[in-house]
Amino acid sequence: MNNMIVEETILEGCYILRPKVYNDARGYFIETFNQNTLNKHLNQDIKFVQDNESKSSKGVLRGLHFQKGKFAQAKLVRVIKGIVLDVVVDIRPSSRTFGESFSIELSEENKLQLFIPRGFAHGFLTLEDDTIFAYKCDNYYNKDFESGIIYNDKDLAIDWKFKASSLKLSLRDKGFPSFKNIDL
Repeated sequence: MNNMIVEETILEGCYILRPKVYNDARGYFIETFNQNTLNKHLNQDIKFVQDNESKSSKGVLRGLHFQKGKFAQAKLVRVIKGIVLDVVVDIRPSSRTFGESFSIELSEENKLQLFIPRGFAHGFLTLEDDTIFAYKCDNYYNKDFESGIIYNDKDLAIDWKFKASSLKLSLRDKGFPSFKNIDL
């Protein structure tokens, strides 16, 4: 894996990808995705079928989202412009890291990516205006199988590193159940 360093996070199956950046007087070049390289390193056969992108102002919190059942999604996430605090929660009951969370700053500067396996809730908080967030999914979105966890769940105790009164959330994200009450 010459163009990418991959390291597992504290959560089983969740990986940080550090692409090699080639800088010169013109700017930079990075390989952001290579199917064969990713699959070889993860020892899996991941096939991404959908790309998504969002642009958000500072303080927008999107999450914590997940798809249930046969529509569960693995994701490869990154920031094109700006910076986010990216948060994942392991919601796989059989996992040794069930109920644990991990957070990392992803930015246009550090160019880090995060591979999130199926069975995780995911959310991110934009820390700059006009942040552009992009991600690949290995399964198609299905509205009937979408779900989430309330961002400020007391048991998860996620430190969003942002003043709660300044957060901008959708009505849907404000109405998610607690971790204890999610329907998997």
